[in-house]
Amino acid sequence: MMLAKSSQPGLEKLRTLLATPELPELGPGPRTSVLPVETLTRKLEDCLARSDLPSPAHLPIRALVLLWHDHLDSAHSIAQDLPGSDGSFLHGIMHRREPDYGNAKYWFHRVGSHECFPELARKATALIQSKKENALRERLVAGIQWDPFAFIDACEKAASRPKSDPQTELLRAIQGIELELLLGRFCVISS
Repeated sequence: MMLAKSSQPGLEKLRTLLATPELPELGPGPRTSVLPVETLTRKLEDCLARSDLPSPAHLPIRALVLLWHDHLDSAHSIAQDLPGSDGSFLHGIMHRREPDYGNAKYWFHRVGSHECFPELARKATALIQSKKENALRERLVAGIQWDPFAFIDACEKAASRPKSDPQTELLRAIQGIELELLLGRFCVISS
């Protein structure tokens, strides 16, 4: 997880909610390793109550954690009411995983140039290069710019391949980075 160590016990617990045995699928899941929505909601409530995060940060964090745990409908109920590029980003990820690729692109058009994109481009480039997938890097990162639409296309293409396919696993890792960057952003901009 990318969040810096914190003296806030709620944030440390929040980090543990993303510590699943496997990364979220590109599609809807559900994975057997995720927490049921009721259990997850209780844990989220405890984490958020014990943190110093202001209440406006709670909804995007809740949507993100639900999305990580394959509770797409619950995440969607929250994300569709979140304003701005952060809400559109979460909404776009949810539709990408649903999968509703056209709707995901609609929401990423609403995102515009998100503050997380440069770091996502940097981290994705490093990961892709370590796997020697230069053609994928050229599609997803134009120069130093992250292309969320190319990522949607890559996820759509991966949907027809087995989950164990190396490029599918790589895309799941990139999606994990994407979600971790968003969580870090929600924790920073809200404090």
